[in-house]
Amino acid sequence: MKPLNNNNQENDMLISKSNGACGARIEGIDLSQELSSEQVEQLRAAWLEHHVLAFPNQTLDDDDLERFSQYFGTFAGDPYFPPIEGREYVAELRRAADETTPIFAEAWHSDWSFRADPPAGTILYGITIPPVGGNTDFINLHKVLEDMPADLRERLEGKIAQHSAKLAYAPDGLYGEREKDAKRGMKILYSEDAYHVETHPIIRKHPESGKEGVFGTIFGYIVGIEDTTPEEEQRLMEDLYNWQTRAEFQYSHEWEPGMLVMWDNRSVLHKANGGYEGHERVLHRVVIN
Repeated sequence: MKPLNNNNQENDMLISKSNGACGARIEGIDLSQELSSEQVEQLRAAWLEHHVLAFPNQTLDDDDLERFSQYFGTFAGDPYFPPIEGREYVAELRRAADETTPIFAEAWHSDWSFRADPPAGTILYGITIPPVGGNTDFINLHKVLEDMPADLRERLEGKIAQHSAKLAYAPDGLYGEREKDAKRGMKILYSEDAYHVETHPIIRKHPESGKEGVFGTIFGYIVGIEDTTPEEEQRLMEDLYNWQTRAEFQYSHEWEPGMLVMWDNRSVLHKANGGYEGHERVLHRVVIN
């Protein structure tokens, strides 16, 4: 780990809101150094307000990444990604320059919403960033609910969604046995555990801010809605998805080398994008409760 510098950075921190529905850029802070309680408090407030924070121009190792992550929560782990060698909680997302497999996580989702206690946040550090493409897109789920038509909200009130990893990580899922011979730059695990189902309210309050929002989406681990007919369930999931994915609720994040990005899984959906064929892409990831 790098030597710590106790110089006060608080007065140099600059928070700039994105031009999208969420997200902010944080400059004037060195995440390779130990942060004060005042800095952590300021960053947590910014995180709860903007839901996605981007820190450019960072030079971090995995010790720094783990230390920074623990300011905001405990390690949650990645059930379907093995950690990198010598680490327990840092996973690597790598796509080789010549890779032709489908882009990983190219559907809207909230990380690990299929758990009984889904993780609060995801933190990614960009190590090798292509010169084109590879944006991560976000949807502000609080704004989705704030602007929602009254009739759609009425249909969603009190509804409980069923979340499962089966479509992605079960043996017969997207990343299951059919991919065992795929030439991916990263290893993806699959398991019978992915068939398990957990339930969460579609409309719920954020556990810290208390602000109401929508949680989850079809194609992103929601596999059903309790106490609905099959026809009603399908219409409701499709209507919610079509409303959630409107452009006015989105923010498209452009990566830079040495950039750390953290997002609040309780407040946003996200998805990966391609467009960088012929270029390698490497990020290190920590998920926190």
